[in-house]
Amino acid sequence: MGIRSAIYSWLRSGAPKPRQRGYQGASVTRLTADWITSSTSVDSEIKSSFRTLRNRARQLVRDNDFARQALRSVQNNVIGQGIKMQPQVKMQRGGKLDETLNEQIHEKWEEWSRKQSCHTAGMLCFSDIERLAIRSICESGEVFIRLVRQPFGGGKTPFALEILESDYLIDDEVPQPVNGNMVRMGVEVDRWGRPVAYHFYQSHPGDQFVGANRQNMRRIRVPAADVLHLFITERPGQTRGVSWFSSAIQRLHHLAGYEEAEVIRARASSSLMGFITSPDGELHGDEIYNGERVSNFEPGVFKYLQPGETVSVPSLDAPDGQFEPFMRSMLRAVAAGVGCSFESVSKDFTQTNYSSSRLSLLEERDTWRVLQKFMIENFHQPIYEAWLEMAVMSGELPIQGYEINPERFRKIQWMPRGWSWVDPQKEVEAYKTAVRCGFKTLSDVVSEQGGDLEDLLLQRQAELAKFDELGIVLDTDPTQVNDAGAQQPVPLVETPTPTEYDSQDEVIA
Repeated sequence: MGIRSAIYSWLRSGAPKPRQRGYQGASVTRLTADWITSSTSVDSEIKSSFRTLRNRARQLVRDNDFARQALRSVQNNVIGQGIKMQPQVKMQRGGKLDETLNEQIHEKWEEWSRKQSCHTAGMLCFSDIERLAIRSICESGEVFIRLVRQPFGGGKTPFALEILESDYLIDDEVPQPVNGNMVRMGVEVDRWGRPVAYHFYQSHPGDQFVGANRQNMRRIRVPAADVLHLFITERPGQTRGVSWFSSAIQRLHHLAGYEEAEVIRARASSSLMGFITSPDGELHGDEIYNGERVSNFEPGVFKYLQPGETVSVPSLDAPDGQFEPFMRSMLRAVAAGVGCSFESVSKDFTQTNYSSSRLSLLEERDTWRVLQKFMIENFHQPIYEAWLEMAVMSGELPIQGYEINPERFRKIQWMPRGWSWVDPQKEVEAYKTAVRCGFKTLSDVVSEQGGDLEDLLLQRQAELAKFDELGIVLDTDPTQVNDAGAQQPVPLVETPTPTEYDSQDEVIA
């Protein structure tokens, strides 16, 4: 028998096969046999789950305190009171800002941003729309902003916004168009995956009011140029958005049940005082429901038992010492899933100090800045460009040369909200040192706090002029008082040396 035949005989005899190299995370053993995975596309996974995830997330936000606080934290940190704008149109010569034109654009934008003009229903101003948009993205996974090019509420610019929940988009099968496009969960895309149109219900499919159901199933096709579809893309080829609570939904649901059980156990422990056994036996307040005897427990009540009955009262020490640590551990996981800090979701600051609070806030603010950038690029800038075009075309904003070079007039600076310092004294000193060393500019420091350097300087100039007019000297004016509070020395003015012509004038005089 040759060597090769001997090896084959050895392998067929049941000898262990040689091990192959691979990843431990991909090994299939008795410990990972229940780990179910698939190679489906992102849209296939979303289609089978996103409606249930969306509805469960909304229920949690309605009934769960921690889910509601997480959503409120996202709104307040990403949008706050609103993302401000400042036009940055420059003159054609010299490169300086056209202050007159920029002020005119800003005034018209502020006028349009009122709820009567910018919202089709006349109920939300622009900052309210900003907050509702980021709330819907977090809670439902996506939101649709329809650009309606007609005036509302007496506005002079024919442009307004309609906010559509994700329920409006048709989830079921839509007849495929004959132009070669494909409709994926209501979004019509071309062969490159670029959205071409959106297929909406004319009204909310879940509207239960009388007369609304007759229009619920009517469908309309809206071009993609008139719709802003806002959602966070997590995988290539993704067409629809998923709720940010997706990974925390089950945990929050179980946590709510656990908390309810602890509360009921605590109530029972506080209400029941003891049992009394008598020869006659009495039952007070007991009733039979569905074949089961129900006894009402109230504070300070002693219960009578039937003759011969005994009671074994379990230890109802609730809540015990493990309740609070367990809740903190669960809420940390929930906060991580949503993208907030534990302190923001739980409102529990008892376990933090200056260092940990600052580290947590800085880590969290990086997430907020990413979301602010997302909103500016995908929400604010497209809306501003569409509004500017309609304002110019309607004559509300007369701008010469817009048709030739519209990009020149689309330059704008968006100023999202900033955050206050954890320890103002330490951080102000750090900013002051960074500016003096050239590591940062004054504009960087002001913008990090959500302000604008130009506005700050103009306001400061107006303040100092008013102080000089009233003869008031404050220690906040570095031109008058130094850091120690002492008055700055007045610079000496040298007396000019008389010239030959001055002396002649004196003689002539």
